[in-house]
Amino acid sequence: MSLKNKKILLVVGGGISAYKTLDLVRLLKKNDVEIKTILTKSGKNFVTPLSITALTNNKVYEDIFDANNESEIDHISLSRWADIILVLPTTANFMTKLSSGKAEDLASTVILASNKDIVLVPAMNVRMWLHQATQNNFKTLIGYGYKFIGPVTGEMACGEYGEGKMSSPRQIYSYLVDYFKNKNILKKKKIKALVTAGPTREYIDPVRYISNESSGKQGYEIALALSKIGVKTTLVAGPSETRSAKGLTIKKVKTADQMFDSVKKLLPVDIAVCAAAVSDFKAKEFSKEKIKKNNLNSIKLEKNIDILSYLGKNNKLRPKIVVGFSAETESLIKNSLNKLKEKYCDLIIANDVSKKNTGFNVDYNKVSLIDKKGKIDSIPRNKKSYIASVIVKKILDKFLIDDKNIN
Repeated sequence: MSLKNKKILLVVGGGISAYKTLDLVRLLKKNDVEIKTILTKSGKNFVTPLSITALTNNKVYEDIFDANNESEIDHISLSRWADIILVLPTTANFMTKLSSGKAEDLASTVILASNKDIVLVPAMNVRMWLHQATQNNFKTLIGYGYKFIGPVTGEMACGEYGEGKMSSPRQIYSYLVDYFKNKNILKKKKIKALVTAGPTREYIDPVRYISNESSGKQGYEIALALSKIGVKTTLVAGPSETRSAKGLTIKKVKTADQMFDSVKKLLPVDIAVCAAAVSDFKAKEFSKEKIKKNNLNSIKLEKNIDILSYLGKNNKLRPKIVVGFSAETESLIKNSLNKLKEKYCDLIIANDVSKKNTGFNVDYNKVSLIDKKGKIDSIPRNKKSYIASVIVKKILDKFLIDDKNIN
């Protein structure tokens, strides 16, 4: 795929690797890409505005207020102009600035005001990259939706060897080609997804119900992450705290039957993620009056509809990708593998809910992603927004691979 007529905003950071920006610009211009550049204060120590202007044939933006361009609000116009924003080299300091949401110069202000994807290209000493603070910032930024190219392993300007070296212009160019190719596929296919989240309430009488501790946070974050990458997403949410977001449709339900009805009405979809903790049982008969204590033993239960199984086994309306959640308190992997096979899932998210600091009703999670081949990818404890971004990347990669194989 060609990058012809694509608009790329380059933010040039400080670091010895900044000189590679000029090589990247040459490569992009050779492929008819339009480029605008923000040169940070620290970036000026390594490349000059004149050299960038000569290669891009565009002015270089440096200051947050430009007297020569007072009719434009640069931090808004630049972010809207670009198809994508590329930051290279991205230093440890700049990652800290972005992870804390600072907007103290043109570069950070443009990024914070942007409605486009932002790709960071780290370059730093191996010890700086591996430092816990940098890794925490890395995970935070991924959770915010930032994308990363590299860093790669190699010899650095300081003479040390390890992970932290900036990706080459060729590697960056290859990433951009794949990025726009996948984006075009998403746009052409008009991919639709449904996500279930939260608990269900199975009412016994007007004041009592069967439920669980699910908060709906993980499902909400997955729906939000899908929506952000351009997938038309509907979230079917049981009783939980969900907030509206641009591009995300939310349908609120209470019972498993209501959730099932909503899911059926949304079909067909391309992707289904069942993150809801649907109550396994419901009262066989609902009492219109409050049941007295001495009659509680007379309550009879029956199984609820299995929404995940319905989606996985649905021959006519089965989504291309069906993802389930396996909330377990013991034998996590074994039970999750069994569930994956029994429900005909493409991917199962194994979640240990016996721990107090992960799982239900908390902001953090620790999960394992298991596919049909039995491959397990473990994600250490992190914010649910970060967990969601990893899950969505896995889903999207699988969808695009399967789509290519079909075609």
